[in-house]
Amino acid sequence: MTASRVLWGVDESLATRPPRAPHDWRLLGYLNLYRTFLACLLSLLLVWGVIPRAFGMSDTEVFRWTAIGYISFGVLCFALLHQRVPSFRAQLIFAVVGDVVALSLLMHASGGVTSGFGMLLIVAVAAGSIVSVGKLAFLFAAAATLGVLVQQLASAKYPLYPGDYTHAGLLGAVFFCSAGLAHFAAQRIRASDALAAKRGLDLANLAQLNEHIIHRMQSGILALDSMGRVAMSNESARTLLGIDAEGDYLSLRDVSPPLNDIFETWRADMQRSSYTFMSTVVDVEVTASFAGLGPMGAEGALVFLEDASAVRSRAQSLKLASLGRLTASIAHEIRNPLGAISHAEQLLSESKELDAGDRRLSRIIEDNCRRINGIIEDVLQLSRRNAPGWETVELNAWLDGFLSEFGSVASPGRFEKLVEPADLSVRFDPGQLHQVVRNLAENALHHSGEDEKIQLHGGIRTETQRPYLDVIDRGSGVSAEVAEQIFEPFYTTRGDGTGLGLYIAKELCEANRASLNLLASDQGCRFRITFADPRRQGGVAQ
Repeated sequence: MTASRVLWGVDESLATRPPRAPHDWRLLGYLNLYRTFLACLLSLLLVWGVIPRAFGMSDTEVFRWTAIGYISFGVLCFALLHQRVPSFRAQLIFAVVGDVVALSLLMHASGGVTSGFGMLLIVAVAAGSIVSVGKLAFLFAAAATLGVLVQQLASAKYPLYPGDYTHAGLLGAVFFCSAGLAHFAAQRIRASDALAAKRGLDLANLAQLNEHIIHRMQSGILALDSMGRVAMSNESARTLLGIDAEGDYLSLRDVSPPLNDIFETWRADMQRSSYTFMSTVVDVEVTASFAGLGPMGAEGALVFLEDASAVRSRAQSLKLASLGRLTASIAHEIRNPLGAISHAEQLLSESKELDAGDRRLSRIIEDNCRRINGIIEDVLQLSRRNAPGWETVELNAWLDGFLSEFGSVASPGRFEKLVEPADLSVRFDPGQLHQVVRNLAENALHHSGEDEKIQLHGGIRTETQRPYLDVIDRGSGVSAEVAEQIFEPFYTTRGDGTGLGLYIAKELCEANRASLNLLASDQGCRFRITFADPRRQGGVAQ
């Protein structure tokens, strides 16, 4: 493909390209409007008797009938323009040649080139050259020159007006110069217009692409103006904050008071890179980062929002790698002496010379060895955990399988299941989901009375469209102080517990881009697993 040349900084392929048809027809309409107005003005001046003395002095009748015919010619051009038949090129040639003929007759009737009608011919030629494409401009200049020479030859028979061929020649040169300059200027304007249209299309496409990218990003984005109002928000931001699509240009305080407080704190020093807060509307922990617009954020700020569970999920692999090395060292250093202690206790307990007090101490040693070994097993299980293998899990059918396996063995008839809608599906590693729900179910059985039911409720939150599963017991519940520490490692209220069960369950949820929280309840405990957003990270919900 041959590269197009550049003409005066403009691509020649754009400069020689025919202009758009609507634009051409509109320019032709303007030219016809000027023609009709000029003919009507000359006719009215002639009727009122205020026409300049030089006009029509050579032949008043020719002047009068030419002016009237010029009006009719303008009306005919309007009719052809309205029908757009014949073609644009044919109508342009017809119109400009008609102008040359009419103005040449008017010039002849008014005494020749000295009458001033040559200036009107220059306007007609320049206007036709602007609208034309190709070499038509010089055709119009040649036609005008020919018209001036013909009328000059015809006016030479009048003694009062001798032919001024020098004046006519100069006027013809002016026609060609005007045609060339007008055509070149029009060519440049067309090229610039085409280039501007192309650039405008590129910018529109780029703006549309940017808007599509921003609105499809999994990270939430808010654009705040200098007054702290939300100028723009994408779908992810509205989902994380629980705001409507119509919430633009609302105050950030009205949209999310916790985020507004963080924004005010950031604007005061602009040092800290990110903040974490709880989105109270959707019960999601969100990480917010800010970027100022203008000097010191005077023109507003961009706010980037991330689901903290997704951020933790990415950090989980790094933490597990470090924890794996640590726990391998712990297992090597502790298990060998622990095994020796346990073996010595077993040998000691077989002695027939131990009294009741010594046997009680032996059992204490055995129980604590078993407990320490359990802690090591939990830590090793946490460190050896593989990356989640996400699958689409039909929650209703999965719970049926879980209860038939666990519920029938642990405590038959103690569990009640309800999933709405019945075909609810979630994204989770099935094995890890079993471990999490089993841990929560065992915890609920331990803290509930023997006759109390354990409820498993699944559904979708209307505010966020995120699926969830609640494990509810009717036990004594926990205090506010315990609730703040319940997910911390090695924290337990059970004498025989390791304090890692709920911690591991929460870690498994975060690794699957879900969250585990203890919700406020009038009686007992209500643990909620909030699964990944079905509109983000490939989550699924029916």
